[in-house]
Amino acid sequence: MLKRYLIAAGLALATLSAAPLSAQELQESAFWQSEVDTGNLPPVAERMPSAPLLVDLSLKGREFGQQGGTLRTMVTRAKDVRQMVVYGYARLVGYNERYELVPDILQSLDNVDDRKFTMRLRPGHRWSDGAPFTSEDFRYWWEDVANNELLSPSGPIDFLRVDGKLPTVTFPDETTIIYEWEKPNPQFLQMLAEARPPFIYRPSHFLKKLHAKYADEEGLSELLYEARVRSWPALHNRSDNMYKFDNPDLPTLQPWMLATKDGKSRFLFVRNPYYHRADTNGVQLPYIDVVEMQVVAPGLVAAKANAGEVDLQARGLDFKDTAILKKGEAGGNYTTYLWGNGTASQIAIYLNLNYNDDGWREIMRDARLRRALSLAINRKIINKSLYFGLAKEGAMTVLPLSPFYKEENRRAWADYDPARANAILDEMGLTDRDKDGFRVLPDGRPMWIVVETAGERQEVENALQIVIDNWKDIGIKLIMRPLERDILRNRVYSGESMASVWFGWDNGLPQTYTSPAYVAPRQQEFFAWPKWGQYHQTNGDAGEPPDLPAAIRLDELADAWNRAYSAVERGQIWQEMVDIHADQVFAIGLLNQAPQPVVVSNRVRNVPEKAIWAWSPGAHFGMHRPDEFFMTD
Repeated sequence: MLKRYLIAAGLALATLSAAPLSAQELQESAFWQSEVDTGNLPPVAERMPSAPLLVDLSLKGREFGQQGGTLRTMVTRAKDVRQMVVYGYARLVGYNERYELVPDILQSLDNVDDRKFTMRLRPGHRWSDGAPFTSEDFRYWWEDVANNELLSPSGPIDFLRVDGKLPTVTFPDETTIIYEWEKPNPQFLQMLAEARPPFIYRPSHFLKKLHAKYADEEGLSELLYEARVRSWPALHNRSDNMYKFDNPDLPTLQPWMLATKDGKSRFLFVRNPYYHRADTNGVQLPYIDVVEMQVVAPGLVAAKANAGEVDLQARGLDFKDTAILKKGEAGGNYTTYLWGNGTASQIAIYLNLNYNDDGWREIMRDARLRRALSLAINRKIINKSLYFGLAKEGAMTVLPLSPFYKEENRRAWADYDPARANAILDEMGLTDRDKDGFRVLPDGRPMWIVVETAGERQEVENALQIVIDNWKDIGIKLIMRPLERDILRNRVYSGESMASVWFGWDNGLPQTYTSPAYVAPRQQEFFAWPKWGQYHQTNGDAGEPPDLPAAIRLDELADAWNRAYSAVERGQIWQEMVDIHADQVFAIGLLNQAPQPVVVSNRVRNVPEKAIWAWSPGAHFGMHRPDEFFMTD
């Protein structure tokens, strides 16, 4: 069966005109006008592809905007300049507002049974430095980066392997790339649309001078000396990280490009003169000329937003900040929107099934313990105390917008029932107690569960304070231990952490085409089974193989999804996996769908008042297309 994805009239994301805009119809940017006048930059008609992506904003219920302005936003770490790749959301294929995958950077895409993908580029598309963007950039990445042992010791990215086999990749002409597998690879397109995409291309013209295969030895030696780097692979890898977005010299296809070198607390991003999108009035996107990203302490994000020091902000804001944000709207000249949240759970407690303590590990792998702990939590009190009752109480499962949502899964082991929880623990044989009334393990140690947090979200600590009292009622002591994020992760991954708190699944909105790898024991980032994830991610070189029947079944189902040929079959597989999680309580979810405050300056237009704040799918602001936001002044 041939599926053909074309940008065509009627799609809400964009429409492609029957004929390209003429040079007279394209409007030159005032931002780049002086560079055009001096001959340093070609006119806009020569900068855009011959078949640009034309956006009819009227189909989306949005305003046609004007170019110009500087949009202010904030992050809490300098390395989070990478959020501009997330927000910019220029992808080979991307999600539209209906969560459909449609071409973006690509002009079109042919998909034969999720097995053969023929990608066609836009003729005349260019990198931000004006160099042609062609199939050579894909060939360079595939042959000279992904399959070069010095640059990629583990080989190509794992999602490109189907039953351990890599695709055949060919490049018939300068605008065509073909990926072909013997069996279906249904996650291929979805991965290309992720918030952190795999970038299966590189600016070859820029990087070849750093590659021993192409660079002359003397010139490469000089570059290594200047960069104070010992080897060319180290220099190449340091220079080409397209997701980190920390190299202003690296050409990009994103709507804005980094213009600050060696920044510390303030970064500027300026419009990409060769960006491939324009509105149907002939105005090249993005509308906004400059994005200013300021690095501030985490505790200052809400205060600075309240003072009107940002134009667009959601990252670093929590629901608890809503009151102060609403109070500052008049003086700060902004409006606070409340978006939905796409994570499966705002707060989830993970018992580490790979904990390095054998006694505790055996107890925590018994699903009855996890069920009892979940039943003992008074979610209603947490909801009222933290979210004024606006969140949804329940176990961690997919959200109602997913076709795999079941009300019984949301309620599974999540109704407040301490009597039942006590009975389950007694049934497990955990009847002995110490002098303080806490249950003890078979080896005599008290049942004290140390729950480690990243120390970044006040609502987590507030929720755990309530859980401390709840669990005390069933004879279990919760000890809260705040840590820094990186320390927490390292402790979880190494098995040193007994239990931890994090968000639920980033993607609480899975569809049949969504890879279920994150609900199978295949990623160390799922804090319940870090070593099982490591085992899969390293092909058995690290970690431990899954040894619980339910986890093994999840792994089998993930393999079956990869082999499935129909959406119906993939949907059935997804449903079984979601049901297993609900029954086994691998993560103890507390609440979901808590509103996410989004601060929007009254000068900024086209930001949706109602939307979903989600990392995957959606890339936070990305899916809502910030290149279409504009400023009135």
